[in-house]
Amino acid sequence: PLPNEICPKNGQTLKMKLALFSILFSAAAAFQAAPAAKQSTALRANELEIGVTAPLGVFDPFNQLTLFPERFERRRAVERKHGRVAMAAVVGMLFHNAGIEFPGYLSKSENMRFSDVPDGFTGLFSIPTAGLAQIFFFCGVCELAIWPASNYSGDYGCGYGRPFVPNVLEGDELKYKLDMEINQGRAAMLGIFGAMVGEGVTGQTLAEQVASGNIIGYGPP
Repeated sequence: PLPNEICPKNGQTLKMKLALFSILFSAAAAFQAAPAAKQSTALRANELEIGVTAPLGVFDPFNQLTLFPERFERRRAVERKHGRVAMAAVVGMLFHNAGIEFPGYLSKSENMRFSDVPDGFTGLFSIPTAGLAQIFFFCGVCELAIWPASNYSGDYGCGYGRPFVPNVLEGDELKYKLDMEINQGRAAMLGIFGAMVGEGVTGQTLAEQVASGNIIGYGPP
């Protein structure tokens, strides 16, 4: 029997959460800042050179830089932001798989502690609907107000995370750090996507795959 037939309430809750996802994504798209309000890149570095490293160099198989050069700035901003989110996601996944979780309750009314949330991406569906709404509301505030999508520079005034030295990067050091951020963001996007696919194929979290020798999806030799 299907899960919905076993427990209609669980199936109905899942449908409600998926419907909430759809509504929130639609609202975010409707309120996205207009392109005309964007701010120019202001990192004092040539964006066309950022992320261009050996051995690949400039990777533009569809010749987009020549055909649509005006679209590059937004695409770079999207790549940078998605890379940052993916890096945070990878770190969060590793912490959660290691059993490191917040203490206390996620939902006092439902008697759910943070440690009760299952590891892996299916744990998202165990979060109460009100909790999901709060997460998406916070992300929306960040995207529209704190770190607005209209700011293509990637510089949100947070500095470079160097509290005990001058918080300024220039020249070769700036280029090196920006290359590192872009390339590590690209690796993180592939990594978090690979972890999602691996969990979907094997039914195991990353930690479970490593522990069982099932890291490539075919089990131990």
